[in-house]
Amino acid sequence: MGRVYNFSAGPAVLPEEVLKEAASEMLDYKGTGMSVMEMSHRSKAFEEIIQTAEQDLRDLMGIPDNYKVLFLQGGASQQFAMIPMNLMKNRVADYIVTGQWAKKAAKEAEKYGKVNRIASSEDKTFSYIPDCSDLPVSEDADYVYICENNTIYGTKFKELPNTKGKTLVADVSSCFLSEPVEVEKYGVIYGGVQKNIGPAGVVIVIIREDLITEEVLPGTPTMLTYKTHADAASLYNTPPAYGIYICGKVFKWLKSMGGLAVMKERNEKKAKLLYDFLDQSKLFKGTVEKKDRSLMNVPFVTGNKDLDAKFVKEAKAAGLENLKGHRTVGGMRASIYNAMPYEGVEALVAFMKNFEKENL
Repeated sequence: MGRVYNFSAGPAVLPEEVLKEAASEMLDYKGTGMSVMEMSHRSKAFEEIIQTAEQDLRDLMGIPDNYKVLFLQGGASQQFAMIPMNLMKNRVADYIVTGQWAKKAAKEAEKYGKVNRIASSEDKTFSYIPDCSDLPVSEDADYVYICENNTIYGTKFKELPNTKGKTLVADVSSCFLSEPVEVEKYGVIYGGVQKNIGPAGVVIVIIREDLITEEVLPGTPTMLTYKTHADAASLYNTPPAYGIYICGKVFKWLKSMGGLAVMKERNEKKAKLLYDFLDQSKLFKGTVEKKDRSLMNVPFVTGNKDLDAKFVKEAKAAGLENLKGHRTVGGMRASIYNAMPYEGVEALVAFMKNFEKENL
C-alpha cells in the first residue's frame, strides 16, 4: 500500500520531501558514517543541526533577540506544571478555558497557586471562543494563559485576549507555524511538535528572557527550570536529538515553501474547501461557530453515531486515515496541518460528497 492521506490530530502527517531526505541520510549523515540517531549530542555535527534549527525557526517566526528558544521533552503536558513552577511569583494566574488542554493546564496550575478561570466556553462543549476583549484580569496575576488552537474542538483565537498588561502564555501545539505570528505579544509560546512540525518527543518553548530567572517555586526540579535549559542552549542533558533533526528539516521545508505567510494562504485555501462543503451539505455539519473555526482541525458530524462509524470505516478503506473524532465530541475530525496537501482535502471532500449521495 502506498502513502495514505493521514488526517490524524497528532502524531500527524509530515512533508514527504522531509521523510525522503531523512531516509536518504538514515545510515550516513553527511559523511559522518552514522545516523543522527546514533550521534553524540555533544558532537560538532549535532551542534550544527540544533543551531541551524533554532536559527531557521527564528527566521520563520521573526523571533526577537530577547527571546530564548528551548527544545525540551515531556510534551506540552509537562509545560502545564513547568509554567507555574517558573512564572508564578505571586502564586496567582488567570486561565481562559476553551478546551480539554486548557482545562488540564488550569487544574495542574492549581497545585502551585490560585487559578482564576476568567473565561470559558465549556457551556457549549467548547464550540466557540469567548469574547476576551475586556476580561476581569486579576491585578496580581503572574500571567494569563490560553490554548490558542483547540485540537479536539476545532476552535482558534483569531484575536489574542486583552491581558491588560499581564504576560500572555500560549499553548500553540496545533497551530505552530501555520501562519505568521507577532512573538512580542507573548511572554511564552510553546507547543508539542507532533502535530504540525515533527515527530513526537519534542516540545519547543519560546520565552522572553526576563521571565527566565533563578527564582522558581521551592522544590522545582533542576530539569523543570527554564534557566537550566536556557543557560545550556537546550543541551543540559541529552535532548531528543533525532526529533530536533526532523524539526530542523521541516523548518527548511517551510522556508523553501515561502515562509509562514505562504503557509497561511495554503491553509486558508484547504480549510475553505472543506468548510464550504460542510456549510452546504445536507448530511454533514461542522460543530464550531463560524467566526472561531480553526484552519488546522475541522470537526464535523452527521448527527447519527452509526453513520459516523460507517463513514470512518469506509473512509479508511478509501485511503483516508484517522478521521474518527475525539471521544469528547464524537463524529469525525480532519486535521489538515501544513504538510497535508490540497489534494488530500480534495480527496476527502469528493469522498464526503459520494458518501452523502449514498446515505441520504
